[in-house]
Amino acid sequence: MDIPYNQLSKSALLGVIEEFILREGTDYGQQEYSLQDKIDQIKAQLVNGQIKLTFDPDTETCNLERIEG
Repeated sequence: MDIPYNQLSKSALLGVIEEFILREGTDYGQQEYSLQDKIDQIKAQLVNGQIKLTFDPDTETCNLERIEG
């Protein structure tokens, strides 16, 4: 189920993004980025429609997924 990111509180969205970054161990290439830089990049991708926030009711987990197209 897709969840519009702007329907979450700022703190809830931040929690989802931070959990995603830490869980995925996201690789940002050769350059090191701070946690805040990674958060800003993910927020920009949400705003630009490059990724979406999803919720799985079976596992009760949120995830960020790249939008194909």
